Amino acid sequence: MNSTINQLLQHRSIRKYKPEPVSAEQLRAIVEAAQKAPTSSNMQAYSVVAVTDPEVKRRIAHLAADQQYIEECPVFLLWCADLLRLKYASAPIEEVEIPGTAEIFIIATVDAALAAQNAVVAAESLGLGTVFIGGIRNNPQDISDLVGLPDLVYPVFGMCLGYPDQEPTQRPRLPLEAVLHRERYSTEAYPESIERYNRELNEWMLTRAGGTRDSNWSKEMAGRLKSRQRTHMRSFLENRGFKLE
Repeated sequence: MNSTINQLLQHRSIRKYKPEPVSAEQLRAIVEAAQKAPTSSNMQAYSVVAVTDPEVKRRIAHLAADQQYIEECPVFLLWCADLLRLKYASAPIEEVEIPGTAEIFIIATVDAALAAQNAVVAAESLGLGTVFIGGIRNNPQDISDLVGLPDLVYPVFGMCLGYPDQEPTQRPRLPLEAVLHRERYSTEAYPESIERYNRELNEWMLTRAGGTRDSNWSKEMAGRLKSRQRTHMRSFLENRGFKLE
């Protein structure tokens, strides 16, 4: 194993931060590293908004299900799929209408995700911690208004950034056999590997929750699939120019 793989294998989500600030140089290095992520056809169809204002972070935290660590982290990064910049890039050549297709929506969303993951790796290499915040999609219009996102830009997720003030245990992941398929997709390994993972995750949950959370992956996923979350997202995206045709 090399140092990069070892770092990736040690990843944990951090939800408690020291008050020590993230420097402008660190933030710049992290975003520059994010920019080196792969991007479809060099479109670079994403933007990131760095929020440090305590009041803005407080309001974001409230809109994202009152997640306190958004308030506590020194920097909150809002990762956005951004098609607007492409209009500006094309304007000197000709006025081009951004196609309202599912494909360009996927491109922009994936670009944002790839860049953000690069940022996580860069941040952890500097001794910083992160946690992704999908809760910003609970109230995407309010979040967009709060930070001035225009049409053709939507918030994909947020990310807390700062120096860790905790040492959480690492959440177990699925066995490799449940994820890695060779030559052809196969469900053959699923029953045994999911059963094994259920036992491992159950033990982790009981330890982490002081013995009060007796659950496993199958139970968690069944509950997740039964709940129709954030059904407002389609109309929100279409209103912002992501037509998903």
